[in-house]
Amino acid sequence: MSNVSLAGLANSYVPDASSLDMGGGAGGANFGDVLKSAVHSVDQVNDDAAAKVTNLLQGGSGDVNSVMIAVEKADVSFQLMMQVRNKIVSAYQDIEKMQF
Repeated sequence: MSNVSLAGLANSYVPDASSLDMGGGAGGANFGDVLKSAVHSVDQVNDDAAAKVTNLLQGGSGDVNSVMIAVEKADVSFQLMMQVRNKIVSAYQDIEKMQF
């Protein structure tokens, strides 16, 4: 398996390392805040893609290539968020099955 690095990507749906500080320190974000931020980022990418599609359909400026890239970015970010949700639900169900 090859190593994949997201360090050089400036994607809005990839949270920065500072927001993932879960060390329990006073300055660290909690898990809920990180999820809210990720969902908000996916929503912004989706809104941007919808605005570009609407602008193109109304005859505004913009080329088909940039619109398609925006739509695909929105699709990939949504699929990523759904996979994260599935993992969270699976982890919750595993914890729920534990007997104490």
